[in-house]
Order: sequence, then C-alpha cells, then structure tokens
Amino acid sequence: MIKVLLGGLVIGLIAGLVGALCGVGGGIIMVPAFVLLMGMGQKCAVATSLAVVVVSGLSGTLNNALNSNLIDWRLVGVAAGGAALASWFGADLMRSMSNDQLTKIFGILLILVGLRMLFIKA
Repeated sequence: MIKVLLGGLVIGLIAGLVGALCGVGGGIIMVPAFVLLMGMGQKCAVATSLAVVVVSGLSGTLNNALNSNLIDWRLVGVAAGGAALASWFGADLMRSMSNDQLTKIFGILLILVGLRMLFIKA
C-alpha cells in the first residue's frame, strides 16, 4: 500500500509537471514509470495512465482557461471529437494486443517523436 501511495504520488507529480510543460498529458512519463517502478503490465499501465490523464488534463486546462487566452477552443472541439472516437476503438485494440507488442510500439513511437523533435525544426 505504501508503494502505491508514495510511488503513485511521485509519478503523478512528475507526470503532471512534464504534462503541463510539454503538453504530453503525462502518459509519456506514467506508462514507463508504472511498468518499471510499480510492476504493472503494459496494458494496465496504459489504462491507468489514461484515467489519470483525464484528471490532470482537466486541472491544467482549467488553469489555462482561467489565467490565459492560450486555448484554441475551435481546435479543441474538432480534435477532441476525433480523439474520443479513436481512443474508444484504440482501447479495444490495446486489449487485443500483448504487453510485449504494446511496449515495443510505445518505445518506437517515443524514439521517432524524439528524433523528429531533435533534428527537424517546427
């Protein structure tokens, strides 16, 4: 129980900070941390991370909405609709895959996105 409380709190703090700074939702931190530090399987880590992202995303969004004019609400509406539809079916696909397959996909995605950010100017 202590591992869940302390580990979850530390992972959540780091993920929330990185998510708010980089717009990654924290899953980029939480999924590997849940697997490596908390001993979760990849599927459980992904599902748990998605649930946490709902709460952290609302908190960061509320702060930005109240304290800045940075949110493009038209884009939010369109992108959120597409994301909600894709994530519904993506959750079904995730459950049909093995933990090993998901871990490899996640790792490859992180490498590709990281390389693009390092070497290609926006």
